[in-house]
Amino acid sequence: MANLVERGLPSAGIYAGPAAWLIDTQANYALVPWVCAHQVRLVPVVALVMLLVSLSGGFLSWRAWSAAGSAPEAHPSAGGRPHRFVAAVGIAAALLFGLVIILQGTAGLVFHGCER
Repeated sequence: MANLVERGLPSAGIYAGPAAWLIDTQANYALVPWVCAHQVRLVPVVALVMLLVSLSGGFLSWRAWSAAGSAPEAHPSAGGRPHRFVAAVGIAAALLFGLVIILQGTAGLVFHGCER
């Protein structure tokens, strides 16, 4: 685990961001009857947890981006592997989906779940 945090994972943000958004959206829809019945605002709490998941994927992508360095690897078997590009896309995707999750969580602060 420490090696994963130290070296990073270039595609972590590409997978963690959309997965967190998917889980957040599905949980928001699934929790509507319970939230309406108990008047407890769970949508922002779920959004906060999923935001942390998305940002942790972006963090792993950032660690991979910084660990890759700016110079291409000299080893011939590593040629053609765009680690820095994939890591940059992972960082951007994690931030983008994190923003979407924040916006959905903010809507949970405004709406209480029983609107018809």
